[in-house]
Amino acid sequence: MTEPPPPPVMPANPPAIVLVRPQLGMNIGAVARAMKNFGFTDLRLIQPRDGWPNPDAGPSAAGADDVIEQARVFDSVGDAIADCTLTIGTAMTTRDMVRRVTSPAGAVAEMQALPERSALLFGPERTGLVRDDLLHCHAICTIPSNPDFGSLNLAQAVAVLGYAWVIGHDAPPASWLVNHDGPAAQAELAGLIAAIEQRLEANSWFNPAPGLRDTATRMLRNLITRPGFTTAEVQFLRGVVRGLSEPRRPQG
Repeated sequence: MTEPPPPPVMPANPPAIVLVRPQLGMNIGAVARAMKNFGFTDLRLIQPRDGWPNPDAGPSAAGADDVIEQARVFDSVGDAIADCTLTIGTAMTTRDMVRRVTSPAGAVAEMQALPERSALLFGPERTGLVRDDLLHCHAICTIPSNPDFGSLNLAQAVAVLGYAWVIGHDAPPASWLVNHDGPAAQAELAGLIAAIEQRLEANSWFNPAPGLRDTATRMLRNLITRPGFTTAEVQFLRGVVRGLSEPRRPQG
């Protein structure tokens, strides 16, 4: 008799699953069930429409009660991913942004190469992630699907990424620069962006015309989050900002 294949070994350090403005409690429960299927335990909710806890989540979680009970609620994307060094958003389009686009296998390759915490972002049921959400992401993951009917519900999308996580990937290992100490956490990047915006505001740099201020701040965040700066590089750039606004004190 042929022996059954051994059960898969769940990879260590799974990413946080972040649901941005989820709408229905039953969908959150279904996501929790998919998470537990593939060894994910860290569920983070950003502004759930119907509040949290939500009694509708329990039945669809179908046994993943521990994931539901440990779920954390945040006010913003920045708060939810502050401890993460790699954030990948799921979307069918880049929303006309300059961003790296990867497949589920490519996303898994990047996340499994990192010893630090990573996060996968999933948008609300009706719209998916919008431009301002994607500005927090280092890359965008698209799931190959029927171009005429490509929208997946939340639990399906989480299950696809969970399956990719468990089976591993065929992509080559992620490459790193020599002496590269890993990307900075989102909280450090947010501090750098805030410092730049504060200095620009003090110098009346922003164009007061309607909409142009938002366009400028989006472009700034896009530029800062795209390269994968290290902690040392972020600290250096914050020093540059201070140097541009405060004269150096004489030595001695």
